[in-house]
Amino acid sequence: MSTLNLGWALLAFVGVFIVLSFNQYGISNDEEVQHVYGRLLLAFYGSGFTDHAAFEYKNLYLYGGLFDLIAAGLERLLPSINVWDLRHLLSAVFGLGGLAGTWLLARRLAGGPAALAALVVLVLTGAWTGAMFTHTKDVPFATTMVWSLLFIVRILPSLPRPARADVIGLGIAIGCAFGLRVGAVFAVFYLGVGMMVAAWIRADELGARLRFFGRSLRALLPAAGIAFVLMGVFWPWAMMSPANLVKAMTAFSHFSFELDTILGGTVMKNGDVPGYYLSWYLLVRLPELFLFGLVLGLLAALRTLPLLRKAVFRRLALPWLPLILAACVPLGYTLLAAPPLYNGIRHFTFLLPPLAVIAGIGLTQAWFHAARLAHARRLATACCAVLALGHGAALAHLHPYEYVAYNGFAGGLAGTVGEWEQDYWGASLREAAEDLNAYVAHEGGHGRQYTVAVCAEALQAQAWLDPRFTVTSDWTEADFFLSPTQMGCDGALKGRVIGSVVREGVPLAIIRDRRHLIGDERIPL
Repeated sequence: MSTLNLGWALLAFVGVFIVLSFNQYGISNDEEVQHVYGRLLLAFYGSGFTDHAAFEYKNLYLYGGLFDLIAAGLERLLPSINVWDLRHLLSAVFGLGGLAGTWLLARRLAGGPAALAALVVLVLTGAWTGAMFTHTKDVPFATTMVWSLLFIVRILPSLPRPARADVIGLGIAIGCAFGLRVGAVFAVFYLGVGMMVAAWIRADELGARLRFFGRSLRALLPAAGIAFVLMGVFWPWAMMSPANLVKAMTAFSHFSFELDTILGGTVMKNGDVPGYYLSWYLLVRLPELFLFGLVLGLLAALRTLPLLRKAVFRRLALPWLPLILAACVPLGYTLLAAPPLYNGIRHFTFLLPPLAVIAGIGLTQAWFHAARLAHARRLATACCAVLALGHGAALAHLHPYEYVAYNGFAGGLAGTVGEWEQDYWGASLREAAEDLNAYVAHEGGHGRQYTVAVCAEALQAQAWLDPRFTVTSDWTEADFFLSPTQMGCDGALKGRVIGSVVREGVPLAIIRDRRHLIGDERIPL
């Protein structure tokens, strides 16, 4: 079977997995406010642009509403489907689109084998395959960014006369990216740098270079127009003042709230994380096969550097420039600026597709070079297959919490206890709530009502608890306590542990029965 058919088959497999499992994932602790934002944006348009509640709701106006607007619209069209499951299905479809974009980008740059390898390593990465159901801001944004990158790669070699379809595609991709996050400026930066480099290598003197750049800029004006319109549709707040884009960028560089995070066993505020925070999390979150491919990709890049002294090779290397920028610029930014971060690599999920392309290229280049040694290619294939099967089995054991996967350098999920972020979304509360339903049903006592304290957003448990339970803010009087184990939240209340959500021997969430406690025993710790 050709690599093209294998790629389609793998994408189809992921599609089937999405259909079969989208209704098994818990609600993230950001999801309620995001969905409210989507409803408010619908109200803005439904009121004829007079209802501005969306732009006064918490800090959600700092984000584009593309995903949430679509989700709120689907909620009205498909009222029979649980709205949270519907959101997870929509998010996973974006994730599948991101896989397809990664595959096409690698095919464009390095051919079918590299594309298949890139697709495999990204599918085996829990921070993508698991996250795509619940990270409803991060994965859709990453998908729009990889498609933006694909069109930039297609356009640069054809300047100053790019194909109309590529110009339209670029405008849609970047417009949708801005319709999710202001971080889409990264894509604009990659395009701008690529255009300047293209002008430099395609012309011999300054005047000719300026004319080349000007013609290229004019050719891409339709893309800018499309992106501007889409940004306005999905993020209307950004259009209400020229200063709003700057305000959004400033806000995300200096978060106005503090959260605890953990890095290698050290608990710290999100504003105090060191510049290497993201790098360390990539080292422990990416599967070993992914990391191995990145190392090989770096070595391959170093081997080609001497070739860039010749003009012909510089032209051939031009399409690769956006990929290198997409992999290095965000990472370099975090190393130098040390911005506030938490939840591991979540805010930089858009790094994963370009890194996967580099890893896929590194693996295939090494495989081709291995042909020079007897049996080396066969051995390399066997080693990669064993690693891939191991990664796949690990994700299967974690289901539906694939997003908490860690590699062997961290000791797997078992090695994260007290060292790294775990179920930061509290997604395991769905399973915990369903277990509590079963526990009380087994006790009998029909008609009795119970109160439940939840160390997370109330909705994350209430949505799955049966009607006999009410989530309460009065933790002292609560009959039961549900909590993820993330950052020690499970120790906030006493009570007998009657159940837990466990993966790889690690409790992700616990259920405490507090009905027997009296007096001071009921007071939160």
